[in-house]
Amino acid sequence: MHPAPSLIAFTTLSGLGFGLLAWLGLGLPSVTGVTAFVFFTIAYVLAAGGLLASALHLGHPERAWRAFSQWRSSWLSREGCASVAALLVMAAYGAALVFWGQRIAWLGWLGAALSLCTVFCTAMIYAQLKTVPRWHTPLTPALLLSLCLAGGALLAGQISLAWPLLIAAAVLQLLAWHHGDRAFARSGTTLGTATGLGARGQLRAFEPPHTGTNYLLREMAFEVGRKHATKLRGIALTLGYAMPVLLILLPGAHVTAALAVLSHIAGILASRWLFFAQAEHVVGLYYGRHTPRT
Repeated sequence: MHPAPSLIAFTTLSGLGFGLLAWLGLGLPSVTGVTAFVFFTIAYVLAAGGLLASALHLGHPERAWRAFSQWRSSWLSREGCASVAALLVMAAYGAALVFWGQRIAWLGWLGAALSLCTVFCTAMIYAQLKTVPRWHTPLTPALLLSLCLAGGALLAGQISLAWPLLIAAAVLQLLAWHHGDRAFARSGTTLGTATGLGARGQLRAFEPPHTGTNYLLREMAFEVGRKHATKLRGIALTLGYAMPVLLILLPGAHVTAALAVLSHIAGILASRWLFFAQAEHVVGLYYGRHTPRT
């Protein structure tokens, strides 16, 4: 699928922001006053900034508020409701830390749970789609949640938690790639199953649906070269996981920690670009795309 910059920024930045909010809600790190204000500012800039970036992908951003009404059936609506609830609860929790120096534990735990719930809802927007076999797996929410916790721990300065979480996220990333490369073939989806004519034998298109481009080809049938994908995976693993682990285990405190965060963000941006670019939508079968791996 077409890797829209707004969605890449949204899923990367909001995950980091809500991850940091989750750790702050758990009291890690234990901060008050100005220090708490700095941590919460970073978290809100990332979380709210990511959510705002997602609105740029809408055809009519001014109608985004309508999504909140469909929470019974839509993961997108649930994500919106959970994100607003998380931001409001954490605002009250953060205000108590900044202005009164008091930690309201139950409020922090609630805010942490809502923050993780938001990321889970985001992941389920993609994991629910049977039309994209690469995403339709429990590995999708597992990976996004692990990155949320790992990136949040990195931003929160929780070194003892960050490096094992980064390693766990890297393992899930490798599993997601391994499973995803074969997911389309394993789904059994073909032009025959899509049209209901598969029982008549092997089906092939007589000629393309049309000679020009259209919305489906632009958005749902994007293809990335395998060589480029391999290079980007190497970049994502190196910058997103390996380098941050090495940097936070080196002496140097704030400098190496800052470099670790920047490296992690760069790597996850590359990983998230692939997340969309390699997602084969079944509609591509109508245009002769997506020759699945076996």
